[in-house]
Amino acid sequence: MTKKALVRELRKNLQEDYAIELEDATSEEIFFSLGSTIKGISNEQWQKTWKNYLKEQQKQVYYFSIEFLPGKLLKSNLLNLGLYDLVKETLADLAIDLEEIVEQEKDMALGNGGLGRLASCFMDAIASKGLPGNGNGIRYNYGLFKQQFVDGYQVELPDDWLKKGNVWEIRRDSKAVNVHYGGDISFTKKTNGHLAVVAENQRILRAVPYDTGMVGYQNGIVNTMRLWGVEIPYAEEGKYRSIEERRVFEDLTAVLYPDDSNERGRFIRLAQEYFFVSAGIQSILRYYQRLDLPASVLSEKIAIHINDTHPALCIPEFMRILLDEWELSWEQAWDLTGKVMSYTNHTILAEALEKWPVKLMKQVVPRMYQIIEEIDRRYVLSMATIHPEALVQRTRIIQGQTIHMAHLAIIGSHSTNGVAKLHSDLLKSVVLHDFYLIYPDRFNNKTNGIAQRRWLQLANEPLSQVLDETIGQTWRKNPNDLRLLLNYQNDTTVLEKIGQAKARKKVQLATYIEETTGILINPDAIFDVQIKRLHAYKRQLLNLLHILKQYFELKDQPNKKIHPRVYIFGAKAAPSYHYAKSIIKTINAVAELINNDATINDQIKIVFLPNYNVSLAEKIIPAADVSEQISLASKEASGTSNMKLMLNGAITLATLDGANIEIRDAVGDDNIVIFGLSEAQVYAYYENQSYSAREIYENNPTIQRVLNALIDGEIPNIEQEGREIYDSLLVYNDEYFLLRDFDSYCAAQNKIERMYQEKEQWQRQCLINIANAGTFSADHTVQQYADDIWHIEPLFAHQSK
Repeated sequence: MTKKALVRELRKNLQEDYAIELEDATSEEIFFSLGSTIKGISNEQWQKTWKNYLKEQQKQVYYFSIEFLPGKLLKSNLLNLGLYDLVKETLADLAIDLEEIVEQEKDMALGNGGLGRLASCFMDAIASKGLPGNGNGIRYNYGLFKQQFVDGYQVELPDDWLKKGNVWEIRRDSKAVNVHYGGDISFTKKTNGHLAVVAENQRILRAVPYDTGMVGYQNGIVNTMRLWGVEIPYAEEGKYRSIEERRVFEDLTAVLYPDDSNERGRFIRLAQEYFFVSAGIQSILRYYQRLDLPASVLSEKIAIHINDTHPALCIPEFMRILLDEWELSWEQAWDLTGKVMSYTNHTILAEALEKWPVKLMKQVVPRMYQIIEEIDRRYVLSMATIHPEALVQRTRIIQGQTIHMAHLAIIGSHSTNGVAKLHSDLLKSVVLHDFYLIYPDRFNNKTNGIAQRRWLQLANEPLSQVLDETIGQTWRKNPNDLRLLLNYQNDTTVLEKIGQAKARKKVQLATYIEETTGILINPDAIFDVQIKRLHAYKRQLLNLLHILKQYFELKDQPNKKIHPRVYIFGAKAAPSYHYAKSIIKTINAVAELINNDATINDQIKIVFLPNYNVSLAEKIIPAADVSEQISLASKEASGTSNMKLMLNGAITLATLDGANIEIRDAVGDDNIVIFGLSEAQVYAYYENQSYSAREIYENNPTIQRVLNALIDGEIPNIEQEGREIYDSLLVYNDEYFLLRDFDSYCAAQNKIERMYQEKEQWQRQCLINIANAGTFSADHTVQQYADDIWHIEPLFAHQSK
């Protein structure tokens, strides 16, 4: 591709699609035309990749995830195709700003947070490592939701990301499959002795795949992310007696996580999970049949990964096809299923381990229930003579009238992994301890990683340029080469350049904040950032309590001076999570109070940016000075914002939770600020039940002052929310130990301020964080999955054998 060829293609696309000249085109029209041009280039590599996989009959992994959060793909695809500089310069020659074109693209916000972003980082990394891997998920009509604040309250608006189409996807009607629901299931014996399943009165839906190419980093590999859309087959139209009846099924792919607080919502949610699982498994096994190989070697060609419990129905659906359609024996089918399936657990919280009522499973997918019931029955029989009955009963899949999906995922797979060392240890010792006793060899750790190309090369060009000038460009391909930066930790010129790169991104973010919120902030202030889902265990509230403490100190001591601090929040609360939404309202109310109080001379500002998503994260993360990772120790499985912020030179302020521990081990105690209870201390409180939030409150005047402000009218417009939060801490005994960690957190914040005053040392600490961030590359993580769990290898390695 040359500049001349690019302009020619662009003009041709604009002519064909819009009947206009380049000079008359809008930014949106240029985006779609440029996207078509870039997709045409990647499609050639995509087709070649797929042909090679087919020719070599190479083992592939299929990564099933109910969430994918790719964000925008234009810049990422340009970078990975090696066209970024060419396109940017070509557009500049035409007086077109690439960033303005990028703004026209809608985020593919098909996820809620870390789970979906991890899946997308893995898709990028799998392709970039040249590994044969595919994503399998749902093409939601609407993204999670578009968040706005009205009077400080979160309001959820539809995120109509598909309104103008998705330039990157290809609809593949020829690959559509039917997915069956409900009905009456019976059996009849065939002449060959096999039982045939007879299904009557079923609902049949058509699953249509929309494929998006996942472009590897400058290696010619393009893998597939397949997202399924739902349609009602023409032959089934007559079964629906009303629009309302149709809507129940058409809503399967409307939104991520439909509200399951009512019966219809639970029905849709379970049907949604089965929809993409069944479509994906059918598609995979149809591909396997093209290889014309015996069923016995299936696990040598196929690996299926269950990302959290939402796709756990992969196990009985795989069994269904092997039993009912391929006519294998139960023993053969079960052996293959275990070899093919692997599972990642993403939570410590017991309430987050998915469970379904037996009644609902029977209603929605009766054949799945029959197979799960038989798996459970055989599990009990197989374990009865090996383990104590109480242990076997505790680990059953079906207990009473409830189906435990995590139990199904563990029993039906060959690997269960956590996503940070602490998390994996807690799975073995606490959360899934019973299963660890039964299957010790199945448990392993795979610490999460991030797509560092997006989070540094794309999100932070100024810093990337400093790295290129200092250590060369090998780090762009090999993240571990960031360690070369350690040779320059005493080079004041390099330290100053890193500081200047940060300053540029802070000015850019300050400008964005002023334009979008009207809040004027000082780019020389400490940018203190907490960006993640709004959840009580992530403790955005602890951050707020410290801000109030700091504010009251400035009010009580008018002559007190602190280094100006801007507290930046980005977070969505689940629509039905009332307490989280109350915290959002309270943060916004405190922001309104402090930001408009002239007596504190702008020493504190609070900015809660609405509609946090990948694109907003790309603006915030490079500008951050402080990375808030303050969840209660033992509650965060891993975290990935901690890795992104570290990579961009932010200093981590953290509890010893999730991957924070591994970040500390990487950078050393002097280059991170740790506070709060350890995991062992938290579990000691659970054991002896000695925690008393009321006692801490009564003995700590500062905490009294801060908490009383929630209910005494000092913070306007939070009468209801303030009381709810106050009661959660004192009446309901502070579930996540905020008050216990409060003094330690305040001391850590004071330490941050002192550290920031030592400019050269602060820049050195930033450098050390950047230099050690390579270890948290998703490239490393997926290579570990490939070697230890999936047993797949790059195409070139396969061809050389």
